[in-house]
This record gives sequence, C-alpha cells and structure tokens, in this order.
Amino acid sequence: MNNFEGHINGNKPVIVDFYADWCGPCKLMSPVLSEVKDKVGDKAIILKLNIEKAPQYTQLYNVKAIPTLIIFKKGNILWRKTGVTTANEILSNLNMHTS
Repeated sequence: MNNFEGHINGNKPVIVDFYADWCGPCKLMSPVLSEVKDKVGDKAIILKLNIEKAPQYTQLYNVKAIPTLIIFKKGNILWRKTGVTTANEILSNLNMHTS
C-alpha cells in the first residue's frame, strides 16, 4: 500500500481495517464499514489493509489478531479495537476526535 503513510499522517481521520481474506469475522466488518462510510462521507478515510500483503504494518502497529481497527490522525493512534465492532462504536470514537 504505497500511500498508507500519506493517509495516516494527514489531517483527516483514517479508519484502518487490518484484515485477511480467509478471516470470517473480518468479513462481518465490510457492511459495518460501509455504514460508517455512508454516515461520515468525506470527513474520514476508510482503508482496508490485508495483513498478508502488508506484514510490515501489521508488525509496526502490533496487530496480533484480526480484525483490528485503528483510527489515525496526523500519524497518531486515536482509537484501537480488536474484534468485530459496531458502526455506532466506530462513529462514536471517530466523532470524539473530529468535532
């Protein structure tokens, strides 16, 4: 993912979904992230990062289990959650850091 650092170091919040294609719980996150995207529009960026294609970021951010969601802004981690979560939880944490 060649522009990953550019996105997470930007002024706009970035929700990164660390996942793998074979991961059942990860598949449950796709509709949740679609709902989040519908509600936030262009106020935040949502990136899906396949841990098998970008192991350097998995290691850098100490991702031990998937799915793991991390919200970044200006290179800082604002929130982190491992496991399936709801759109409301993501939006609540995103809103705390964008308002």
